[in-house]
Amino acid sequence: MTNKRNFALVTGFITLAVLSRVLPHPYNFTPLGAIALFGAAYFKKWHWAIVIPLVAMWLSDLVINNVLFARFFDGFTLFHSGVFWIYGSLVLIALLGRKTLTTITPLRVAGSAIGASMIFFLLSNFGVWASGMMYPLSVEGLIACYTAGLPFFHYTLAGDLLYSTALFGGFEYIQSRHGERQFQEI
Repeated sequence: MTNKRNFALVTGFITLAVLSRVLPHPYNFTPLGAIALFGAAYFKKWHWAIVIPLVAMWLSDLVINNVLFARFFDGFTLFHSGVFWIYGSLVLIALLGRKTLTTITPLRVAGSAIGASMIFFLLSNFGVWASGMMYPLSVEGLIACYTAGLPFFHYTLAGDLLYSTALFGGFEYIQSRHGERQFQEI
């Protein structure tokens, strides 16, 4: 496959995964970590590894916030209140992927997906606590916030593992069908 075709394929996989956010799913069972890892692994140029997942997430956020959850917002919502923490976790997960996914193996993908889940859990819950809207800005408040987030962690982990398996496995399968076992970086 040509580099243009690889670029389109990786971008298409990310877009499909992000579109799955509009389907009914348990809280935090999303492709967030998987798309950041996938982009980091397959885009050679750092800016694509960050920009494409962030833009895909932002566009899906626009639909989710202004169509699916419009009744919870006052007017058109360009960015939700937790955007810094959620998108920041995407960037950190991509950094993790750049370091851990220099070679794609099932063990590395699974380990990276677990790391992605932990990054998302730590950052998103820290952001909820730091907003000061739900928990007191104290050590006890931070502990309470992380404790309240624990029941959702298994969904984050399951989503990252499932979507990582689908993205990486699907892409590697397509690559092998075209006789290009080794990916040409784009």
